[in-house]
Amino acid sequence: MNHKMMGRFIAQILAVEAVFMVPALVISLGYREWAAAKAFLLTIAAIAAVAGLLFLIGRKAPNALDAREGMVCVGLSWIVLSLFGALPFVLSGEIRRYIDAFFDIVSGFTTTGASVLSDVEALSPGILYWRSFSHWLGGMGVLVFLLAVAPGSRDKGFTMHLLRAESPGPDVGKLVPRMRQTASILYMIYIGLTLADIILLLLGGMSWLEALCTAFGTAGTGGFGIKNDSMASYSPYIQYVTAIFMFLFGVNFSCYYLLLIRQFRSVFRDEELRAYILIVVCAIALIVLDTRDMYASLSETFRDASFTVSSIITTTGFTTADFDRWPAFSKGIILFLMVVGACAGSTGGGLKVSRLLYLLKSLGRNITQVLNPRRVKALRGNGQVISETVIDNTNAYLAAYVFIVIFSYLIVSLDGNTVGTNLSAVLACFNNIGPGLEAVGPTCNFGHLSDLSKLVLSMDMLAGRLEIFPILVLFSKSTWKH
Repeated sequence: MNHKMMGRFIAQILAVEAVFMVPALVISLGYREWAAAKAFLLTIAAIAAVAGLLFLIGRKAPNALDAREGMVCVGLSWIVLSLFGALPFVLSGEIRRYIDAFFDIVSGFTTTGASVLSDVEALSPGILYWRSFSHWLGGMGVLVFLLAVAPGSRDKGFTMHLLRAESPGPDVGKLVPRMRQTASILYMIYIGLTLADIILLLLGGMSWLEALCTAFGTAGTGGFGIKNDSMASYSPYIQYVTAIFMFLFGVNFSCYYLLLIRQFRSVFRDEELRAYILIVVCAIALIVLDTRDMYASLSETFRDASFTVSSIITTTGFTTADFDRWPAFSKGIILFLMVVGACAGSTGGGLKVSRLLYLLKSLGRNITQVLNPRRVKALRGNGQVISETVIDNTNAYLAAYVFIVIFSYLIVSLDGNTVGTNLSAVLACFNNIGPGLEAVGPTCNFGHLSDLSKLVLSMDMLAGRLEIFPILVLFSKSTWKH
């Protein structure tokens, strides 16, 4: 393996992290939060030292990474980012235990939104900013950002391996012939939608810090709130703006590119987008019918239902209502949305709508072949044949998904909580959602879990964000063989 090149690439990732800590440092200095400012300074210095050493060691390494090395590089990069990203919390004293700080920053980078904190309003502004900005950085992907801006990524053949390992969805394609241009287009769309969200939130009366943190959580579909009640105390206008943008960030970003180049018909024919809209509309309608007697007015029922559905299916995790108190039927819909997730190529997590469609089509084909063994039928999506490789990868993903959920559930169950708490905690973390049900519900947190459970759930969050395989390969013996 090209260890020196991998080390050099991780050094570049760490350099990006250090640069993005500077605004949090400036905010801490501006608010005279000296402990937080000192923590950011020390962390930036530590990152600079480690990154400098890695870059020095790998400065003459050949510029090439194969698929295996790309997977390993992505998995290690996200772990290293989290290890250093947790330091400001601990050094400032605002989260005293490192395992808790690690859990929170992994939750941030993976856009999960699960937290061990019971009083987020006690955090200093700089820490709040860094905590929320981790959502934005992890939403599109720090490696995608590096591919978009780093001069060294311009003509290297390994960019596809890195983009494929970090980008969500069963298949990763190019918007334009060059991967660097594709990464740049994705980030331009991402930045544009984020700015639009910030402007609309400011018009709703939010302060700059509130608007930035909320938009970061919305864009990355993360869900770290800066208030203890998440979004419940904000005006209906802000709640609707946030719900709409959560929905928009759950759409495959290639659809926005097609809109920009005026290929409207291709967008309207996109099967995944139509299925995504249909699931959202049906879920909202069913929950409104099921919970209408719990609210004073239909408008309030619709607002909470639409916000919750948009938040859960996009795996954002913002809340305006305690859906753990809803009837069992509505909670069942919530669990279904947790698993399905948003569209491939979005910032949302979960299984992805495209995979659900592939699995349903594959199931239909198998039933047809049982009835007609000699019939050969190719699967199609958006008018094109779906390759058998994509179908095989989808089936493998589902198998790994089920195995990890069962294994994690058994480990978390050692804490002695209820089945609903344990299962929803695993699903909420693995699908990068945030709140679960019962003891990890919208009004609770993950702080009461054991250190072992927090570590397992942290790895679940990383595996869910990176589509499982970049984390699994780190535990494979064949990965590290020459």
